[in-house]
Amino acid sequence: MASKPLKKHRNSAFDRQDGKCCYCGFQMWRDSPEAFAKAHGIKVAQARHFQCTAEHLVARQDGGKDGSLNIAAACIRCNQLRHQRKKPPEPIQYQAHVQKRLAKGGWHNLPAKAKIKRGKPP
Repeated sequence: MASKPLKKHRNSAFDRQDGKCCYCGFQMWRDSPEAFAKAHGIKVAQARHFQCTAEHLVARQDGGKDGSLNIAAACIRCNQLRHQRKKPPEPIQYQAHVQKRLAKGGWHNLPAKAKIKRGKPP
């Protein structure tokens, strides 16, 4: 579970980014995957990919802190996939990678009927 300061920074980033992931630009949720799934015409399992997480732009293991300047809001899928790499790419490089995959129709495997808003990442 996130610490209170980390949760505060995550919520602040979520609000600052209009609820959009800093990498893929898709709308995220904070409270209920069931409500998000229903509102966007997807399954709960698919909605879980859009849970808002606190993304450390500089990873803790690399000396990154839990401060507001180092925390962005990212969907759990983008956050986890970035940090599963041996050497996570810089945020701007990773954002370009995600955007390139999205342009080719990949990344989030969503049904055609999905109504999730996507904009440019903040």
